[in-house]
Parts: sequence; structure tokens; C-alpha cells
Amino acid sequence: MKIGKLSTKTISAVLLIILLPLTTVFAQLPDLIPSGEFFRGNMYNGHRISPDGKYISYFGPSEEGGYYLWLQTPGTNEKLRISDFPRGMFGYQWAFDNKHLIYLQDADGDENFRFFAYNVKSKEVKELTPYLGVKGQNLLMEPNCPDEILVGLNFRDKKVFDIHRINLRTGEIAIDTENPGDVRWWLADRDLKIRAAVALDPVNGNTILRVRDTIEAPWRELIVWPFGETGLLEGYGSALAVAFSADGESIFVQAAFEHNMTQLSKIDLSTGNILETIASDPEKSLWNELDETLYDKLQVLFDHKTMQVQAVGFEHMLPEWKVIDPEFEPDFNLLRDKHTGIFKIASRDLSGKHWLVEYLDDDKPGAVYYYDRSKKELSQLFKTNTHMENHKFAPMKPIMIKARDGLDIPCYITLPVGIEPKNLPLVMNIHGGPWDRDKWGYSMATQWLANRGYAVLQVNFRGSTGFGKDFLNAGTGEWGVGSMQHDITDAVKWAIDQGIADPEKIGIFGGSYGGYAVLAGLAFTPDLYKCGVDLFGPSNVQTSINTMPDWWGPIKTRWLLRIGGNLNILENNDFIRKISPFYHVDRIKAKLMIVHGENDPRVAISESNQITEKVRKNGGEVTYIVFPDEGHGLNKYANYVDFLSRLENFLAKNLGGRCIPYSPQPGSSAEIR
Repeated sequence: MKIGKLSTKTISAVLLIILLPLTTVFAQLPDLIPSGEFFRGNMYNGHRISPDGKYISYFGPSEEGGYYLWLQTPGTNEKLRISDFPRGMFGYQWAFDNKHLIYLQDADGDENFRFFAYNVKSKEVKELTPYLGVKGQNLLMEPNCPDEILVGLNFRDKKVFDIHRINLRTGEIAIDTENPGDVRWWLADRDLKIRAAVALDPVNGNTILRVRDTIEAPWRELIVWPFGETGLLEGYGSALAVAFSADGESIFVQAAFEHNMTQLSKIDLSTGNILETIASDPEKSLWNELDETLYDKLQVLFDHKTMQVQAVGFEHMLPEWKVIDPEFEPDFNLLRDKHTGIFKIASRDLSGKHWLVEYLDDDKPGAVYYYDRSKKELSQLFKTNTHMENHKFAPMKPIMIKARDGLDIPCYITLPVGIEPKNLPLVMNIHGGPWDRDKWGYSMATQWLANRGYAVLQVNFRGSTGFGKDFLNAGTGEWGVGSMQHDITDAVKWAIDQGIADPEKIGIFGGSYGGYAVLAGLAFTPDLYKCGVDLFGPSNVQTSINTMPDWWGPIKTRWLLRIGGNLNILENNDFIRKISPFYHVDRIKAKLMIVHGENDPRVAISESNQITEKVRKNGGEVTYIVFPDEGHGLNKYANYVDFLSRLENFLAKNLGGRCIPYSPQPGSSAEIR
């Protein structure tokens, strides 16, 4: 049918008819919340109680701005602002001397973390590891040795971490245990002696639990798991080797021993046999939370004196507690009854009488409570984001989506408040790792997107951790054009089939591996997405592996085996080209935004440089933003808020959601390249 020329008036009328329904729908959404408000609310974290129970510490903002560590005395509203940390701290702990806070900081995102000690009595800061270009990790402390700590440093060899002993009174530091070359993580006994190590075999990727009876005795292999059999990500020894028993003759281990899910077991140090299966569930794995130092922390409560297990957390789609010691059943019943939402035990003092309990909700920021176990009293310390109380947030709904091969994929969907969930613009929010996972709970990024009018779908594609050994291993060899990416594609099609998503308004957003999934989605399913936002994602698998940081030495084997199923994938040029978006930019149709920190040690900025250049040479459009003072993530307030402002305008332009017009954020280092 031939259509005649339309007048300007007619075109305007048609556009009004098209746009009116969307405008009317969005008018029912809650008020737009400025991006800075979301970020400020995300600043509260790191709740700790001192070993003697006299102080509470936490990270949080002040009224005039800035990011601080605070000290507060239980039972009072008096609090002390310790110091300003422009990039924040990457984890901290109370030393058992009750005087020092031990914390980590790097320089502009380079992840060469240095250890510092803040003395709460003298208010002095001492740099414990003043070595530029040296990375610190693996902080170990014990109540029996309150004046000493152990830390891992790659001072001698950038590829591995030797354990060093530091005296907190004098600052003296000396090497304690040398790494033979394959140890990823160390564990000390109750006397702060290194007697366990988690190693990775560089030839076959096996995980090895190595122990010694005394520090003079030779090391021996206690348990060897074939690649993929621990139920955990290889190299995460912080999660596998949990703690020594009080007598030092056994060790608590988290692994998939008897079935698909991980369990907590007590292992005989002389034989490697399981003495006791302390906690297990055939349908749930143990609950691990990623702490500020980027390592998993198991949700388990021990009696510090006897090392008897009191309670253990499990998680599948939602976390839950299982009480092991019946004496604690009344406490957990009280905590469940007094507040809605799921709770985690953020910290306890050595006596076990004083707890910090953090309640987690999906549709509002959390709250932290002080629990006096001796009095059975629970009192609120603070809400993690009081200035957001009057805003409406969206529930996060757990769902299972069937993949094309029949596998159930655990997902979470968040739908904007106040409007019918029909034919909405959809943003796929893809997690990194790729062996991380999305969790239920309040998410700043997810709520920010929902507030702008987007349906948000988070996919725990196969290869994600926390859903069993089989699910984790199902991701091996499935990057890019395989099932890991298919799971994301199938989730998009589910949202379209359900009528939730407008098929013409699908965007994809993610960081690290999530950024890779963005590039893969645009290159390998070019008709599916209208736009994509890649944060520091690999674009070429070969160049990404070749530029991995030196301190990933022991786990490089794991990367090769997980990506391609063998150690020779870099020699298979056809395979590399098949799964690397860099070689398929000619297929990209969608608008693309790429964001990278100049100092990123995990995914080199060259990954973003090269694909930006190639897309542009091919005639494509890329908005490329570089932050010269950031690394693998945006940690400075001004940078993150500036990025969010640019992002919401980019999404609004391409998907039609709401936005606050962009204005430069003072103090941001963002460069458009």
C-alpha cells in the first residue's frame, strides 16, 4: 500500500498518540530520586563490635558529605568520626587487643592493598605494610595472640602471597611462612600458627587442602578434590578452610562432600576423614556473603572458646538460619519475631553476649540492631539510609525460568512501583565473576533502575555459585555463544512472552564478566537489544587472560579450565575468536556505552580501548567514559554519581525511561574518550 506524504501536523498528532500512553503510565511512578541519594544510602556498611563489646564501628556518611568510619558506644547516641576515606576502606577488622582497627586501602583502584592500624585510644594511624606495588590480603588474628596479626603479602614474588607476622605494639614485621608457589589462601590455628593452606594444582586445577601438625612438621595433603568437585570456586580458600577446632586436632571445612550442595563438616587432621557433618541441606548450599575485601565469608556462629558451632546460614533463593545448638533457639526465634525481613549476624563480641544484627529487606534499605543476649533485648541502632524512608521501592521477586535445554535458572525480577507490569522497558542487570551470584535483598542499582521506570531482571546463569556443584559446573566451556549467554537470552524472551517487557525496548547492563555478557549479547544476539552498558568487561578472551594481574598466578589454571574446559584454549584461535565479542563488532547494532577505570588490575583498560576503536571504525556508536582515578569499579562518590547521571540519560534516550537531565558532578574525574 502506498502512503502519501504526511503533513507536520499529522506527524505530531501520530507521535502524541504513540507517546501519550507511556507518559501517562510513568506519571504514576513515585518521584524521581536523585542518584546521589541512592549512593549515599549505599555507604552504610562494615558494622563491627569490638572484641570486648565496648565499641561499635561502621562506615557511613556525614551530613556535610564524605565517607567516614564511625565509633559509637553501645547504649548511647554518642559517636566519634574517625577519618575521611575518599575511596573507602576495603575491609577492616578489630584487633583482639581492643585498641586497633586493622584496615586496607589502595591507590586509585590499583588493588595493591596496604594494611593500616588505627589506634582508638591515641587516635593515631600506623601504616603496617608501607610497600608500594605490594598487595596485601589474608588477614589472620586470634584472641590468644592479641598483639600480633598475620597478613599475606606478594612482596617476594608478585604471583604468590607469603605470610608475614606483624607486632601491633612495635610495628615490627617479619616473614612467617613462605609460599611454595601454589597456595592461594592460608589458615592459622588458635595460637596463630599457620597450619593449613588451600592450594591449586597448576596442571589439573585440583583443589588441595594441605596441613601440618606443628610449624616444624612437614606439610602433607589432607584432602584433594578433583577440579569442580568442591562445590566452591577454585581458589576461594577463604571459604573452604573455615577454622581450626579449639584443640587444633581438627578443622572445619565447607565443601560439597556427600551431595550436590555445600555442607559444613569437621575433618580429622590426622586422617582427613569426616568426624561430623555439622550442617547440611540437600536443597541449599551454605550462605556466603562477599565481604569488603572481595572474599566470601561464611555465615556461621562459633563459640570463641570451645569452637562449638551454634548456628549456620543456608541460602538458595532466600537465606535462612539453622540453629545447631538448641540453647540458641530462643534467640533466633526472638530475632525472627521482632522484625520483618531476613537477618544476618554482622558481628559479635568475644563473650557472645552482644550482637550486631543486620536486617535485610528487598523493598527498603536495611536496619542494624544491637542485641543484648543476656537481657534478651533487641534495640535499633540506626537505619542504613534514613533519608530514603519516605520513598517507595519495588519488591524483588525470586523466580525460576526454564532455559531452552530444560535447566531451571534462578532469577530475580523487580518491577516499578505504581504501574501495571505490562510492555515495560526492560534492563537486564548481569552479575560479574562470572562465578558470583545475584542475591535477594535491597540493591541500589536495581532500585535506581526501577525508580526510572524499568523492569529489572537479574539472571543467575549456569556457572553462578550458590546453587550447587552441578549448576556451577554446567557453566564450564559455555561463555559467549554457549549456555551461559543463552540463559540470559532465554530470560529476556521469558519477560517478553509474559507481556512484561516491550521487545523493542530491551537493554543490558553489567560489570566485569557482566560487561563481557553485555558485549556478547550485542554481538551474538544483535536483534535482541536496543542498547548495552559495559562496565570494565573483557572484549577479547585471549588478551584479557594475557593481561591478568600477576597475583592471580595460582588461579589462572582455573580460568582456563572454566572458560574452555582445558589448559590449551589460548592455542585454539578458532575457539577464542568464536567467544570474543571483539571479533564480531560488525554484528553490533545497538547503542553502546563503555565505562572503565584507568587503573583496573583485573580487566586491563586495553580491553575497552580496543573494542571502542573497532566499533567506531566499523561505523558503530560508542559512548566511552574513562575514570583516571578508579580501578575495577567506581568507588568515589563524585565519580559514581556522575556515571549514574550519564547512564540514566543514555537509557532514557534509547529505552524511553525517566531521567534527571545530566549535569556535571563536581569532583568527578570522568573523561569522554
